[in-house]
Amino acid sequence: MEYRKLGRTDIDVSVVGFGVWTTSTGWWGEYTDDDAVALLREARYLGITFFDASDSYGNGRSEEQLGAAFGNDPNVVIATKGGYDFYTHGNARRGQQEIPQDFSPAFIRRACEESLRRLKRDRIDFYQLHNPKMDAIARDETFACLDDLVREGKIRSCGVALGPAIGWEAEGVRAARERHIAGMQIIFNMLEQDPGRAQIAACHENGAGVIARVPHSSGMLEGKYTEDTVFGPNDHRRHRPRSWLLNGLKKVEQLRFLTDARPGATLGQVALKWILADPAMCATLPNIYDREQLREFAGAADVAGFTPEELARVQSLYESNFGLDRELENAVAGT
Repeated sequence: MEYRKLGRTDIDVSVVGFGVWTTSTGWWGEYTDDDAVALLREARYLGITFFDASDSYGNGRSEEQLGAAFGNDPNVVIATKGGYDFYTHGNARRGQQEIPQDFSPAFIRRACEESLRRLKRDRIDFYQLHNPKMDAIARDETFACLDDLVREGKIRSCGVALGPAIGWEAEGVRAARERHIAGMQIIFNMLEQDPGRAQIAACHENGAGVIARVPHSSGMLEGKYTEDTVFGPNDHRRHRPRSWLLNGLKKVEQLRFLTDARPGATLGQVALKWILADPAMCATLPNIYDREQLREFAGAADVAGFTPEELARVQSLYESNFGLDRELENAVAGT
């Protein structure tokens, strides 16, 4: 495993992290809390030290699982998020639908205190505003509250996690340039590089680290889909047009040269290693939902690096949309 600094902080994070949404929300299968704790502890055994949660994942369940797995262990780095008012609206959530947000200082302070309790920790290493929109990025009192929480020793550093879907370029760039954030969590992968490239550049210019979520493009870059793949009834990918699957497979096939040059490496590992080729990237957060996948992704840091020619070829493929009609693809996808 490789470890990098989180932006300008002295916090070391494993370049492969573990997002606890997979074990706590029911979106990737059902897990008992004992199952989750066992998987989290195995991740730690494999060298993963960076764990990312949110108070809203499972209405507090992801943090409770981390608390049960690690408690106040100083050798693991815990990131979590706040801003969704599940205390009031938690029962209204349906699947991955957003619920109302509250980024007022009073709510953020309450959310942080509750997260500390569930995590069984004295301090949160990296506290993120969860999917803030521009009005929250522009709110001085919210970031003043985060600064106060740092001074009080309740959090070590702060940042923003952008979403829920791909996008939010202006929010990310402004947060990096105008707010003293330690890091930013964005969607970024070989197939979905924009607006991530602009967000990464802004972070690099201002000393903030970047954490990539959805590094496998909703599983496409794990290399296991076929034309016959059928998604489960609760899987958000079930509602995408079939062209998303078919076009994605065509793109993935053109990236096989990366695994061909690395015998034994999987496409899923190579996809993580490609993200980490950028020194501005601190960590990746692949979706991990079983032991086999955990061991595969934990080994990504050991995969051979890329040549300049390989990196250039990936970029050329991306810029040309892998030879596919970009306008037609976007029209069919409804974007």
